[in-house]
Amino acid sequence: MDSLCRGVFAGNSRELSIRSCFPSLFQAEQTHRSILLGLLLGAGRSPQPDSALIRQARAERWSQWSLRGGLETLPQALNTYLTSRGVSILKGQPVCGLSLQAGGRWKVSLGHSSLEADHIISAVPASVLSKLLPTEAAPLARALSTITAVSVAVVNLQYQGARLPVQGFGHLVPSSEDPGILGIVYDSVAFPEHDGSPPGLRLTVMLGGSWLQMLEAKGCVLSQELFQQKAEKAAATQLGLKEPPSHCLVHLHKNSIPQYTLGHWQKLESATQFLAAQKLPLTLAGASYEGVAVNDCIESGRQAAVQVLGIDPNS
Repeated sequence: MDSLCRGVFAGNSRELSIRSCFPSLFQAEQTHRSILLGLLLGAGRSPQPDSALIRQARAERWSQWSLRGGLETLPQALNTYLTSRGVSILKGQPVCGLSLQAGGRWKVSLGHSSLEADHIISAVPASVLSKLLPTEAAPLARALSTITAVSVAVVNLQYQGARLPVQGFGHLVPSSEDPGILGIVYDSVAFPEHDGSPPGLRLTVMLGGSWLQMLEAKGCVLSQELFQQKAEKAAATQLGLKEPPSHCLVHLHKNSIPQYTLGHWQKLESATQFLAAQKLPLTLAGASYEGVAVNDCIESGRQAAVQVLGIDPNS
């Protein structure tokens, strides 16, 4: 569980809530007093949306998915689709504050300009939204401010003429073995189409956990060289890749993965009750609430649209 929590949440298994992080495991235990028995009997499974693509994924037993041009093509396609239908997308204009106007409309401050909105769907991190809310929403802001997040460094490595000693999705590393390395994904095994020409072995090394938290607390310089050096050492030690990589990309994602610590579900319940009681035209979406994975965030957006539009959730 330590490795699993690090791989999914880059977090500490002793602090995270199983009810919020792994709801199917929680429901299985609550229903049958046994996680294994509950999973075997199907406890904790919620109704799933259906479509031709979902049926294909189930039939072909997909364990993961990607896009031919990389995942960046998803937001690019969304941008093209929306703008072609007259939707205005404002880029490079961070929201500075939210205030309620007479009649219940929102005023969204954008620094040197502003706009008004009948309803807001917020997909920014909960802690960021907490600083934007007006004084009328102080109880909500307090609840959201306690949903913290951790930073993760992602290092992409490519090796020419190298082979993995094992095949699979990748591996996770328990904190007792290496507090800094969360895990390594074997990208070339799942998607060899992205290996380039000439093809090279691709890996993604994820770094974070207590090691990164300690560096941040000390105010250390988090350089690309530091992360690359540690990632290359992990690939050499754990997979036997001793030669230097031909390509390396390093990205540090600050405060990128929300932490569903003990009591997280109570924070969400408090936020939901406040929004309903005050009839605020605000809907919460994104990784801070009920799932940090890409699939979770997509479903969160769908549910937000269903709630705002008042349509059939299965349509």
